[in-house]
Amino acid sequence: MVHPRAGLPTAPEDLIDVARLVTAYYTLHPDPAEPGQRVAFGTSGHRGSSLDTAFNEDHIAATTQAICEYRAAQGVTGPLFLGADTHALSEPASATALEVLAANGVTVLLDSADGYTPTPAVSLAILTHNRAHPNGPQADGIVVTPSHNPPRDGGFKYNPPHGGPADSAATGWIQDRANELIAAGLSGVRRTPYARALAADTTGRYDYLGRYVDDLPSVLDLDAVRASGLRIGADPLGGASVAYWGRIAEAHRLDLTVVNPLTDPTWRFMTLDWDAKIRMDCSSPYAMASLIGRRDEYAIATGNDADADRHGIVTPDGGLMNPNHYLAVAIDYLYRHRADWPGTAGIGKTLVSSSMIDRVAAELKRELVEVPVGFKWFVDGLIGGTVAFGGEESAGASFLRRDGSVWTTDKDGILLALLASEITAVTGRTPSEHYRELTSRFGDPAYARVDAPADRAQKALLGKLSAEQVKADRLAGEPITAILTEAPGNGAAIGGLKVCTENAWFAARPSGTEDVYKIYAESFNGSEHLTQVQDEARALVSGVLGQG
Repeated sequence: MVHPRAGLPTAPEDLIDVARLVTAYYTLHPDPAEPGQRVAFGTSGHRGSSLDTAFNEDHIAATTQAICEYRAAQGVTGPLFLGADTHALSEPASATALEVLAANGVTVLLDSADGYTPTPAVSLAILTHNRAHPNGPQADGIVVTPSHNPPRDGGFKYNPPHGGPADSAATGWIQDRANELIAAGLSGVRRTPYARALAADTTGRYDYLGRYVDDLPSVLDLDAVRASGLRIGADPLGGASVAYWGRIAEAHRLDLTVVNPLTDPTWRFMTLDWDAKIRMDCSSPYAMASLIGRRDEYAIATGNDADADRHGIVTPDGGLMNPNHYLAVAIDYLYRHRADWPGTAGIGKTLVSSSMIDRVAAELKRELVEVPVGFKWFVDGLIGGTVAFGGEESAGASFLRRDGSVWTTDKDGILLALLASEITAVTGRTPSEHYRELTSRFGDPAYARVDAPADRAQKALLGKLSAEQVKADRLAGEPITAILTEAPGNGAAIGGLKVCTENAWFAARPSGTEDVYKIYAESFNGSEHLTQVQDEARALVSGVLGQG
């Protein structure tokens, strides 16, 4: 249910007490016996709040030590690129990490201007180094960010030498080792004082911003954007991309205005999200309300989350685009306008992304590579060129350079935001207009995600379902054509269930943080049919869980 204050400006009572948050980071210590106070890596690293004793100095010291041990075991001896976003807990966590990295003799490269560092800039830095040193010491990275999460949260994620999110084997090992170290009172953690770590011979500097901005023409047609004279608005939402957008405008001579150049760890300039929380979700019409209200001022307006790995696209004719809609448009445009991309390169999508992408892929005669939720599943395809575009329904994507080589292997919200301007400049039509044209060819799907209650045991059961446990043969009046517990694109377990018909589908996955499971559903037969799909999905999943 949407809160009455959703989309409205913040009030003083909505804001965090930054001093209290940072004090809790240093003074509260986790109890290893409490599951909520242990290190737990999800699809995007470890996240939590210091106020809940879920993201504290002990967690970061132990996790960084675990990363040092993991990278040593993997033979990773090159530099580690360390980036951070604008959340209040990111700076103290970065300091803790540097103290441990320096004590372990790891070469660390910090931002040369002491600025904030978007996730895609770290991914690009890792790949750039490793491409230049194919036989030499390989680099990896850490990004201190909880992405779009509220201001009270902190986050910590590891990107190995492939530049993308670490896989489950890596994060599982790091998580378990970190919890061992916490249980041992951090006795195995090496650490040196911050001033000494900062002055260490192993601590260096790297121009993340300059190298990222200067390399953008290799992946985007910025000449066309400049020649078009498009008026562009970019809202960093108080995140790590704030300095990047100004430099992009300057370096590439674009008519681009940084709509909000402010950073503030309370995010007092945001509008409230659907539940009246402050959340830097650039795919939410409530969090993006201020920019949507100014859509007539720009040919294209865009937003990014705090670490700039997500994108939000606002057009004068369509407002804020649904992420699924924009992914379909981006794919249709790119595969028609990138002549040097590999002719056999497929289209990567997560299995809860819109089937509009399936229909676009079929028309393009490109293989559809459907994978579980998580951008890590696109890494190998992007590196090898077997996938030219990877995108997920939560407004995260990346794609190859114009020559068909890899750009980033993590989500790049800046890239996808700029692509909207390229599409408009080259075609003379906004992404919203392009999507309406797609619906005229393929139909207009209704898509939604809802939650349903489930306890821990039921969530565990849902994550281990087999197709044979589903006895139904019809869904919302249509014959079931597929029952999936593994992703078609790579055979990996999806940690849930997807049921498909000719014109509709639903997927059910357990939440990693709440006592609910998520139902994603879509229908090309209209909103009433979508409601029927959702109702039958709940009943079907409840019946299966009841059998357990």
